[in-house]
Amino acid sequence: MKEVTRKILLNPGPATTTASVKYAMVVEDICPREKDFGQLLDGIKDDLVKVVHGDHDYIAALFTASGTGGLEAAITSAVPKGKKLLVVDNGAYGARMANMAKTFGIEVVHYNLGYGDYPDVAAIEDLLKKNPETSHLAVVHHETTTGMLNPVQEICDLSRRYKVEVIVDCMSSYAGIPIDIKKWGAGFLISSSNKCIQGMPGMVFVIFKKSLLPLIQEQKRSFYFDLYSQYTGFQKTGQMQYTPPVQVAYALRQAVDEYFAEGETNRWKRYQESWETLYEGLSQLGFKFLLPRKYESQILLAIVEPNHPGYNFDNMHDYLYQRGFTIYPGKGAKEATFRLSILGDLSRKDIEAFLKELKGYLLEVKVIK
Repeated sequence: MKEVTRKILLNPGPATTTASVKYAMVVEDICPREKDFGQLLDGIKDDLVKVVHGDHDYIAALFTASGTGGLEAAITSAVPKGKKLLVVDNGAYGARMANMAKTFGIEVVHYNLGYGDYPDVAAIEDLLKKNPETSHLAVVHHETTTGMLNPVQEICDLSRRYKVEVIVDCMSSYAGIPIDIKKWGAGFLISSSNKCIQGMPGMVFVIFKKSLLPLIQEQKRSFYFDLYSQYTGFQKTGQMQYTPPVQVAYALRQAVDEYFAEGETNRWKRYQESWETLYEGLSQLGFKFLLPRKYESQILLAIVEPNHPGYNFDNMHDYLYQRGFTIYPGKGAKEATFRLSILGDLSRKDIEAFLKELKGYLLEVKVIK
């Protein structure tokens, strides 16, 4: 078997994976309607809930899709007809949820901030007071447009007082940043197989309160992404309704096992060490950051692009890519930025190696001397 070259992905997913996750996809062919495969998926679903300490109060449904598909499943299944969805929008992914809801005719209360502004919980409460028809609130936990960690606990505490269920996009925080969904009290949490859980792209999951199952039965707006049918159908048959990505599921099983082997505390410690190394290294090279440190997620950095005639992002990308490192452009923040993320199977030594190559590029184009 050909050896797979290890690449260091500093984009915010898909992430660098372990060799064991990669090779977990090399399995004998199996029909996804077989009981053995159904048992594999059932175990994955249960363990995905355990990652966020959902115990017996939360359940999970799997879909074949990118992360956006999971958001569509949650939003279109959760919000009752005639009710409103309040969306906290301080980045491209908050904006995506607002646009998604509007596409399906859901009225949106749009809390629209600049990309990089921190949400004001008092302003959210004011919108809830002015819009009593609001039944749900959607917020991104880690907004990868900027690297901001939004105040989900405070938003959940507020929403509980107004009897509003919270939908949390945890795409790039789940299995990285420690999450206690019962403490949050969120109604729905969405993430995917290819970010901090460190699996392969192709599967998305919605974790939600078991008590909400009867309430979403009548909210069907989508055929494929009907959360109620997807969950109850699997419970009845042990099968996903539509063809799953079989090999991706085996990789996800391996990734979940590796998460528990490493442990929540150790994974977060490893991520923090990588992020601190990146932050300090970039600071020493003269870079500035979009966000104040207190708002940083410690998963991703949005770095202000240098104002220097020798600097060009595409050239920097290509220089680093040729040396085994992938970096990522900015996405509509208040200032021109590029982004670096530390999620995935990365260590402090990987970040140190990256910083050495980055310094080489900056010296070559005379951004630094």
